[in-house]
Amino acid sequence: MAYKIPSKPSILTTTVGSYPVPDWLSALPSEQAVIDATRVVFDIQRQVGIDLPTDGELSRFDVNHPDTNGMIEYFIRPMEGISSVVGRSITEEFTRHSPMGFRRKPAGVVTSKLGEGSLNLLADCQQAAAVAGGAFKFTVTSPYMLARTLLDHHYGNFDELTMAIADVLAAQMPGLPAACVQVDEANIPGNPADAPLAAAAMNVVLDKIKGERAVHFCFGNYGGQTIQAGNWKKLVEFLNSLHCDHLVLELAHRPKSDLDALKHIDKKIALGIGVVDIKVNHIETADEIAKSIEAVEKKVGAGRVRWVHPDCGFWMLKRSIADRKIEALVLGRDKYLGR
Repeated sequence: MAYKIPSKPSILTTTVGSYPVPDWLSALPSEQAVIDATRVVFDIQRQVGIDLPTDGELSRFDVNHPDTNGMIEYFIRPMEGISSVVGRSITEEFTRHSPMGFRRKPAGVVTSKLGEGSLNLLADCQQAAAVAGGAFKFTVTSPYMLARTLLDHHYGNFDELTMAIADVLAAQMPGLPAACVQVDEANIPGNPADAPLAAAAMNVVLDKIKGERAVHFCFGNYGGQTIQAGNWKKLVEFLNSLHCDHLVLELAHRPKSDLDALKHIDKKIALGIGVVDIKVNHIETADEIAKSIEAVEKKVGAGRVRWVHPDCGFWMLKRSIADRKIEALVLGRDKYLGR
């Protein structure tokens, strides 16, 4: 059954993607346990009133790599043309290449032309849809971000590698039974010179999505740390070039000066604003969230904000913190709208 995104209220609540892996899933992982956990994650969000929940990205959970959240490896490892054999020489070569300062070794080595391999996003999206209980959002890591994690021994050109990844991901988009598909990018804020390439690659993927198309941007999060430098002002032209319906932007953990850039985002693109800080354990109050929404609407005009959400995914927080934050998100939105 296909579900549609609610049309009301005027500002909708959503989550960005990941959810803390339940302890019982980590202790006894299995396909059935992942399905059960996904059902729980959906139910937690729906019970507090989240309008467009995510599946918690639990299908990407890997007991052997619990700290990666699968944002990279889930997409990279199944692809044809990529080797996951990473020894000392490969690690040292990647270090010299240094495309990502916080990553010590590559997610894989590109050894031949990229292909689908065993990548099957449709199967995981269908599995989520079976227990979603309504409209939900499915997330996909951007081609540009994936390309930066790889050591290229085949294409010899970063642009070609990025576009090759885009083609593989684009072929996975048709038929996904999600009301919204979100492309995630956490590297371009720190590398604005690559914006044209990143936009071209992301648009290849976005153009194949049927339904609501979202793009999430943040400045990185690892252990509560901001990974990328930069600001939204440098990225306005890039954001306006994306073939998306709404943006999902980190703002709660950003300086107030970043709000000025939002005035220049094309009005055909709806704004989604981060009003919950996932880099701290503080539980926002309804008043704090309502004031954050008000501050943005004063800058950009009433009606421009269509979505409110956390800055990023919750996978690094404790479940008790994450659950209280999403509850506060709904209460704050309701308070702002006078519901």
